[in-house]
Amino acid sequence: MADQFLMGQPDIALTLRRSARARRITLRISQLDGRVTLTLPRGVSECEALRFADQKAGWIRKHLAARASDVPVGIGQTIPIDGELREIMTGKGRSVMLEPGYLMVPGPVDRVPARTLGFLKVLARDRLAQASDHYACRLGRPYTGLSLRDTRSRWGSCSSSGRLMYSWRLILAPCAVLSYVAAHEVAHLAQMNHSPAFWDEVTKIYGPYAEQRRWLREEGGALHRYRFGD
Repeated sequence: MADQFLMGQPDIALTLRRSARARRITLRISQLDGRVTLTLPRGVSECEALRFADQKAGWIRKHLAARASDVPVGIGQTIPIDGELREIMTGKGRSVMLEPGYLMVPGPVDRVPARTLGFLKVLARDRLAQASDHYACRLGRPYTGLSLRDTRSRWGSCSSSGRLMYSWRLILAPCAVLSYVAAHEVAHLAQMNHSPAFWDEVTKIYGPYAEQRRWLREEGGALHRYRFGD
């Protein structure tokens, strides 16, 4: 459905979504990108839904104000890589270089966001492939493929055919968190569920994971603050 706006200072964009399963009008504010989604049950008009949103305007603005601001990536900005903050600096030569405390990015300033993004995706694929190979070996089950996306609702997935998918933003998280997500998805090769048997598999191939799960729940959303001109 088309976006609508809640007028005010400033105006707030509302994404209207109709759901046959919804029993009432609901509002959701994404902590990842601040998107406000208004879900309409069958039979509810847009006008009625917009009146509902208008009544909740104070609540919406309060939560949007509390959300951390996006961070545009560029020279002089800091971003986490492997969970360690690195300052983006102008580099020399032709390759992006990862150094202690710094990410050296050569080339024109306007190309820095894209070059940084490309570097992070390559690094993420390398790290996640290594971790997936390691845990698949420990599990004794191979996976059939690996892909990266910029997913907002999950950090990874495993299909019934054995294909693994990960968010490339895991490269921004601490190494132990990236490894845990890889172990989690690989464990689905043996258990396509979240039963006690599944968590037993995660523990067998990874070890204790409570700290890493807690980090993702409490800190993971902030990884989506970093914007690369996309």
